[in-house]
Amino acid sequence: MTAVRNFMAPGQGVPSAQNARPAQRDPSAQQGRTAERTTRAARLSRPGLDRRRLLTGAGAVATLAFTMNLPATGTASAAELDARRITENPFTLGVASGDPLPGSVLIWTRLAPRPYEPGGGLPAARVQVSWELAHDEAFRRIARRGSVTAHAEYAHSVRADVQGLDPGRVYHYRFRTGSWTSPVGRTRTAPATGTRNSSLTLAAVSCQAYHDGYFTAHRHLATEDVDVVFHLGDYLYEYAVTATGGARNYTDRRLPAHYNRETVTLEDYRQRYALYKSDPDLRAAHAAHPFVVTWDDHETENNYAGDTPENDVPPEEFLLRRAAAYRAYWENQPLRTPQRPTGPDMRLYRRLTFGRLAQFDILDTRQYRSDQAYGDGWRTPGPESEDPTRTMTGAAQERWLIDGWRASEATWNVVPQQVTFARRRDVPADAYKLSMDAWDGYPASRQRVLAGAESAGVENLMVLTGDVHVSYAFDLKKDFDDPASRTVGTEIVTTSVASGKDGAERPANWENQTRANPHMKHYNGRRGYALVTLTEKQARADFRTVSAVTTPGAPVSTAASFVTEAGNPGLTPA
Repeated sequence: MTAVRNFMAPGQGVPSAQNARPAQRDPSAQQGRTAERTTRAARLSRPGLDRRRLLTGAGAVATLAFTMNLPATGTASAAELDARRITENPFTLGVASGDPLPGSVLIWTRLAPRPYEPGGGLPAARVQVSWELAHDEAFRRIARRGSVTAHAEYAHSVRADVQGLDPGRVYHYRFRTGSWTSPVGRTRTAPATGTRNSSLTLAAVSCQAYHDGYFTAHRHLATEDVDVVFHLGDYLYEYAVTATGGARNYTDRRLPAHYNRETVTLEDYRQRYALYKSDPDLRAAHAAHPFVVTWDDHETENNYAGDTPENDVPPEEFLLRRAAAYRAYWENQPLRTPQRPTGPDMRLYRRLTFGRLAQFDILDTRQYRSDQAYGDGWRTPGPESEDPTRTMTGAAQERWLIDGWRASEATWNVVPQQVTFARRRDVPADAYKLSMDAWDGYPASRQRVLAGAESAGVENLMVLTGDVHVSYAFDLKKDFDDPASRTVGTEIVTTSVASGKDGAERPANWENQTRANPHMKHYNGRRGYALVTLTEKQARADFRTVSAVTTPGAPVSTAASFVTEAGNPGLTPA
């Protein structure tokens, strides 16, 4: 079995336009955005853009490529910048690594001597960057070295897919250009395919709204002994960030005015990533561990579904925005070339294996989903949400997932994805509501996935989830209507890094939700991350939380720990 598979899924070109869902679904999210919407068309427009061609097959890709100023395959910037002329540190956004394979790992950086400026403070020219990967932090024993070109068309982002490495080994890496050397990053490769590795520790993180607080959780995560970090979405937020950083309430700096608006254009998204990646705690976590990333909604726009936007904008306008968001995402994450987007489409779901112990099927539950039923939000389930044709993943991704399970030889089959998978009633009464944005709004899709796991003989299914700004631990039931139904897997939901501000140990709906959902074994509303340790005999989940994020430097503690035995699904307190 190969360690990673990147298949082009059929039928996943530019999506057809759908009608935008009704506006004002979420009043709190809409405040102050009416004026922003009125200016989007002007900000997105470019000379020569013919919107009538935008949604027509190949014309859509060509027009989007033109609008996003994407270079054709094999081309580069016309000019080359002499790196010796770079007089300010270009490595302000740190380094990162990702998607570890047994014999390779992807390393990343982005040149931005002035990260808050358009273009990162560099001219529209290509820059040569060298890289080194070593067995030791002092770089006395070099394992691999090479060079790569940072193109202005890709926001001077740099990625090197380093091959020929030893499996299951720690490495250190760095970049150089001109007289400048980057910070040192630490990464590790995956165990060899077929290896009976005895343990694996992963971290799960999500939802890091810069304007809601400090990334203290990332600072603590940087010191944890983990093999890999899964970022489950909402790496950034499209919402405005004030000059004082929102809830961070800066007194020693002021952010540029262009951050105090919603992201829409490619330059908007690029500069927002620069703001986030300038955070020292996030840079520390990336430098300490390899990341495996997937997006949720806010990397583009809140609660979008496929090609259907949240707001009442023309569908061609949203596809332009999605193309910009997807491109900036790829530029700013440690992702390989097969994940590079084409216009508004990007193949993000993929598979990684860590020996015989774990297979990870990383999902994308935004790009291919049906529109949310009943206008989104918490609604009473009914024929619309229970329509068997509705999908969370799209048919191609669903087949890929289930086929991958059939071929799996792993003890643990783990699914890192975005939104709550288990059923989650809001109240312990017959007149309950469910979240239409989560898998509860797509119950037929969830049932097909669970049936696929059963037919594939998956014994140890674990779902990793983000999105909801709280931590949960769920038993996954064959029939959620019957508490005595067989448990078929577990779900570990990590809380947010910062989104939702400080939170509370017991949110206001804690009693209602714990009573309404007997398969819910844990619920906590503080910020933090989850650690999961897999062995051949059991999986252990530790929910790590910080007491505050609106002030920096809060300590971390373990709010709860649970275990589930291999071959005997179901969570028990550790």
